[in-house]
Amino acid sequence: MSNLLAVPFKKTYQVDIKAATDNFIANHAGAHPEEFKDDIKEWQHLRNDGSGGAVHENKIQSALLYHAQLVSILAKLPNDIQLSIPYAPAFTPAAVPVSLNSLVFERASVLFNLAALYSQLATQEDRSSAEGIKRATTNYQLAAGTFSYLKAFVLPKLVVPHDEDSPIDLSDGFISGLELLMLSQAQECSWQLARLNQYKNSLIAKISARVAELYGSAYEAFTHASHPVKGHLPSEWLPHIQVKSLHFTAAAQYRKSKDEIESGNNYGVELARLNLAQENVKRAYDIARRAKVSTHVLHDTQSLMEGVEKDVVRARRDNDLIYHKDVPAASSLAEIQGTNIAKATVPQGLSNPEETLGSKRPLFYELVGWGAREAINIYTHRKEDLIQTKIVDASRELQDSADEQLRKLNLPASLEALERPIGLPPSLLKKAEEVRLENGPDKIEASLEDVEMLANRDNSILEEALDVLDTEASEDEATRKEYPISRPPSHEANAELTNKAHRYRQILSQAKDSDEVVRQKWYEWEDHIRQLTEDEATLEQLIPSTTQSRATRSTPESRATAKLAQSLRNRLEDLEALHRDRAQLVRRAKATAENDDVQQRVTKAATGFEKLADLDPAMFEDILDQELAKYDRYLVDMEEQSKRVEEALEKIKSDNAAFVKSRKDDPRVKEREVALQQLDAAYFKYREIERNLDEGNKFYNDLADILIQFKEVCKGWSYQRNQELHSLTKRMQSLSIDRSLLPPLPHMLHLYLPNPHHRASPPTSLSRKAPVGRSGLGKLPAFTSADWEFEEMELPPGPKDKK
Repeated sequence: MSNLLAVPFKKTYQVDIKAATDNFIANHAGAHPEEFKDDIKEWQHLRNDGSGGAVHENKIQSALLYHAQLVSILAKLPNDIQLSIPYAPAFTPAAVPVSLNSLVFERASVLFNLAALYSQLATQEDRSSAEGIKRATTNYQLAAGTFSYLKAFVLPKLVVPHDEDSPIDLSDGFISGLELLMLSQAQECSWQLARLNQYKNSLIAKISARVAELYGSAYEAFTHASHPVKGHLPSEWLPHIQVKSLHFTAAAQYRKSKDEIESGNNYGVELARLNLAQENVKRAYDIARRAKVSTHVLHDTQSLMEGVEKDVVRARRDNDLIYHKDVPAASSLAEIQGTNIAKATVPQGLSNPEETLGSKRPLFYELVGWGAREAINIYTHRKEDLIQTKIVDASRELQDSADEQLRKLNLPASLEALERPIGLPPSLLKKAEEVRLENGPDKIEASLEDVEMLANRDNSILEEALDVLDTEASEDEATRKEYPISRPPSHEANAELTNKAHRYRQILSQAKDSDEVVRQKWYEWEDHIRQLTEDEATLEQLIPSTTQSRATRSTPESRATAKLAQSLRNRLEDLEALHRDRAQLVRRAKATAENDDVQQRVTKAATGFEKLADLDPAMFEDILDQELAKYDRYLVDMEEQSKRVEEALEKIKSDNAAFVKSRKDDPRVKEREVALQQLDAAYFKYREIERNLDEGNKFYNDLADILIQFKEVCKGWSYQRNQELHSLTKRMQSLSIDRSLLPPLPHMLHLYLPNPHHRASPPTSLSRKAPVGRSGLGKLPAFTSADWEFEEMELPPGPKDKK
């Protein structure tokens, strides 16, 4: 048995790489899984061979090759492809594994096991010869370098959601402690070689001092880590490390005491250093004996203690009888400057994965990298958002604003009432025809019923989800009356789910209020909208006519009014021309967007990066900005349109004021104007209600998808709770003892741990942890994901000001 420590492997289980990868490629990569069947098969083979578990030198290359291919895979696939990866804690292999949907977790675990392999190979070396010591030193340095690489380049990318179990043995503090421990043992091997080669005492003292420093740093890293790592180490490890630090502090002083005499220094200084060595080695021996560290370490410490004590007796006798030198205080002794021999060595295959691959083809090489695909998706989203918000919506807002201002001016009704004293204006006939052909009132009634039905369906889905939680809670409560279950009660365990349900209920309540506003708007305008469905003759009867005598029409006042009316008509036609130009602008922008494909440029740029570079969408920002610049001309034109519409409306307001002032106060004209205005406003209210109902329909359908997913999450959560409950009660029932003889609950915790006889079996899908940032049910968002948030829900718009 060695007097040095070896890091055990993190135990893993079989995973279904093919199913998860096939599903991702088919749904998100724009390719067919069959094209990559060989890559997937090779990935499975590499994982079986390179994820750790066997102690043999040829496994080093297997792990390095698998890591290099993982780097390639992560350049092509995102971290989360819905592949649940399980690894048990390194020092408790029989424990329930931590399962994360994270390829970075896989990469980190592979590196951990590679470092563990180096440490185990080093510990197995026969250090009775110089060659054996050198090989052990090299492997410990490589283990330290691998841990260093893991901490610097991989752990920062390993993000675990707060609702997931975090792998403590992959925390910064834990890995830092292991890195320093491996360096300590490499330095100790260098010390051993220095002794074997009979180096000078002064040099051995310096090497020993550095060994003590490194062991002390390792002890500090473990005991002061931000995560509680102390309880995740074997009970003898921390005492072992502490003993080693004290042992080599004593060894450094012991060797330095010899150097003091060899250098002709004061015999009092020799005795002071021996006293200091004796003090530290006694502390080391006491800790080693109490903590039951390995017999080899205890024996090493005892041997040093005996040698120091022998020299202390000799030095005191000589100084008392012969030299009579003062013995200085320990604090006044010159510090022994440690000499560093060992260093963390990053394996060449880690720092240069392309070299490790050699002639081998990177897996999924032909697949467009996820970073590039995400950049394309980001561009598509930005493009669509720009077209919709800055062009389509902006155009509609301009149109709605202009129509609203015209309605306030009673245009074109007042103008048409004068221009056509009898009959119906063409614009009104056109609007009436649209409503009639669309069977407007029946369409609105049907839409109102549809929205109400969808709202009821959403409420029913939410109630079904809550029924699932209620059923689980009832079963939990009933079981608690029979058995002392040590787990959170349902009302605590399902708090996140019930909080979500409460928020969904609030959303539905607000949506119901909005629906009622739209329904009241329909009731208010229904009669006027139904009038628009009448035939032309019936509509003419609804509109009062006005006639003027020939003499009245030929007066100077009448001619002035007609002139103003013509000017106003021209202004309205100019405004309508602006609307047509803007509609054409929107069509051109949409056509540009439909033919706009940035994939070729992004893919070409991606090939310019290093072959195994971890591409991030941010690396393509310059390209995306350049491509979006092609829409700047449409934005400039839209801004110009807005200014021209505003100017046109100001001219219309001015001309209309003069026109209104010039008209005679004829009640028949006023009556006709009001009638025409009501029908014109009814048309716009019809369109507004239609739009409100379309938005409401979309809202409830989108919410239904989310609620269905929420219900499935509730089912999955309840199923897991019920399975856990069944397992607990079954184990309790298997105890053929009276309840009164059962031990107190804290001592029954072993009943709830996994059966150690089945520890090699892979976890079932329901027992695995949820993916990083996702729920445990396929593609559903995690309970805390922003995908569920109320702020992202758009309620049906409320009504505009009623006219």
